[in-house]
Amino acid sequence: MAEIQTQVPVVDENGTKGQFTPRRDTKKVIIADEKDTAPKTKMESKDIPFFILLIALACLFIAPILLVLMNSFKGKLFLSNAPFAFPNSESFVGFDNYTEGAGKIGFFSAFLTSLFITVFSVALIIVCTSMCAWFIVRVKKWYSQLLYLLCAFSMIVPFQMVMYPMTQVASNFKLNNMVGIVFVYLGFGAGLAVFMFVGFIKGVPLEIEEAAMIDGCGPVRTFFLVVFPILKPTAITVAILNAMWIWNDYLLPYLLLNTSETRTLPMAIQYLRGGYGSIDMANMMAMIVLSIIPIVIFYLVCQKYIIKGIVAGAVKG
Repeated sequence: MAEIQTQVPVVDENGTKGQFTPRRDTKKVIIADEKDTAPKTKMESKDIPFFILLIALACLFIAPILLVLMNSFKGKLFLSNAPFAFPNSESFVGFDNYTEGAGKIGFFSAFLTSLFITVFSVALIIVCTSMCAWFIVRVKKWYSQLLYLLCAFSMIVPFQMVMYPMTQVASNFKLNNMVGIVFVYLGFGAGLAVFMFVGFIKGVPLEIEEAAMIDGCGPVRTFFLVVFPILKPTAITVAILNAMWIWNDYLLPYLLLNTSETRTLPMAIQYLRGGYGSIDMANMMAMIVLSIIPIVIFYLVCQKYIIKGIVAGAVKG
């Protein structure tokens, strides 16, 4: 802390200013220590065990992916005899497993099916749940709170409890196709998405919407032109979480879609299992690698928004 000295003019009886005299000001100035504000550059001894633990966990999660990638370039015989060995001149088969497996399962058709279902399901979830959350926050009525409680309750209901009744209801409403399953995913993905959007919208100032309405915007234009752009961090987080779930989902498409005509990638890869327990592991490893590449790229591009969106939705309001 430091004291500030100021100079105050001396005024005589006639009102004329005289010599300036110094005066000690009572205000204190807190000078921050540079050591306290400097970023931490060296690792302390107490951080070493935590760092080692993180490295071990990273290796534990990365090891299965590397194992699948490594075995996708091996021949069938070498894969079963030495699954943990690196490919050598004898076991390495190049991209033969990829071309053979893609031909067996109809990879490109299954890829387009998964892409269609994932893109439209995620888009529908984001648009519908964000509007629902905006309604819940801005309309202070008992039925809006009841709607929020129902959405929150849907997150704790196990899928196995409702999958058989859901299959019958979806069949009655003709939802057992590529277009209908999009609405089924909307129902299962709405709970978490509404919960996250509600937390974020509570922190959006109401004055922004009032200004838009004064300028002549109706509720629809106010939402899509003013509110929705503000929801970008949470919307991207919801998109990533739901895209990873829908892209990798096997059970719901298996229950609803006609497996002989429409197959997603997880369903198509499963058909590499032959009769009497035989499995074409080499081709299956190659197809697994191809199936995870798109979602990994999407995650890496948008990962910076995940924590930002989750934290923003958790602490607002």
